Amino acid sequence: MNQRLQRLADQIQRELAVLIRDEVNDPRLTGFVTISSVKVSADLGYADIYVTIMEPELNDAMTKSSHEQSIKVLANAAGFLRTELSHRLKTRTTPRLRFHYDEVTARGNYMMDLISKAVAKSDEDNVANPDDVANSDKVSADVTNTDNSVDD
Repeated sequence: MNQRLQRLADQIQRELAVLIRDEVNDPRLTGFVTISSVKVSADLGYADIYVTIMEPELNDAMTKSSHEQSIKVLANAAGFLRTELSHRLKTRTTPRLRFHYDEVTARGNYMMDLISKAVAKSDEDNVANPDDVANSDKVSADVTNTDNSVDD
């Protein structure tokens, strides 16, 4: 993507974030919409908008199926958003908006959550059994001292 298209994509991302937050008042849009990235086609005909949606309930928040209704709401509002965007952008044409659920960002958030849970569980286990941690440190120290004392 050349620099002009990238600047336009960044501007579309900023303007759409404000428009979705302030102008789209659909009760079916339950979560907080974050625009991860925007990719504009070379002929400025289309803009693919990748969004993640943070739902109030986090029970099944990573799956694409849980956000289908929100994506449909955004797709239905695409005409309105395009019109509002055309008033804010100083371009001859305004690309058609296509909304997609950004699975990469959602997967990354899910993995970070799993890692933080594992670290928290590990910390709980270390606090619950401090003798086991001390013994394992002593055993590993003995093994390294034994390995260093061997001459080739």
